[in-house]
Amino acid sequence: MRVKDIFTEAVITCKPETNLAEATELMWTNDCGSLPVLDDAGKIAGILTDRHICIAMGTRNARPSDLLAGDVMENIVVTCNSSDHIRAALGIMRQAKVRRLPVLGETGEMEGILSIDDIVLNIRRDYGNADAISYGEMITALHAIFTREERYAAQAVAA
Repeated sequence: MRVKDIFTEAVITCKPETNLAEATELMWTNDCGSLPVLDDAGKIAGILTDRHICIAMGTRNARPSDLLAGDVMENIVVTCNSSDHIRAALGIMRQAKVRRLPVLGETGEMEGILSIDDIVLNIRRDYGNADAISYGEMITALHAIFTREERYAAQAVAA
């Protein structure tokens, strides 16, 4: 199974100059937890998650309408290609500890987004196919994605 078989094509995006109040409204209205941030040329400049917004609001003395997506977004964005095998995309998610990957086409244009949900909901589609992702592979990937870094694990135990 390829990324193009299961990814979400209709993706809501924002620009670096979108303020966090607008970005939050986009996420709420469209029931999504992240927004790819596109530059003026339509290329991915970053990714903004609900977590980025929450942390920014909790650590800065500013209104959401005064902070911009470009101020708090993740600048290093891991992606996959629509032609990639799902196993390759899952490996990228596991390594980068992310639950969503912007999906790029052959020429680098954004075609959509692949979420861990997309993979989980389609894991049985290829059941019995030797090329399919097994439940074990899925659990291993989820474990890697959700495992806290060492520095945070000590804090969680202390709490």
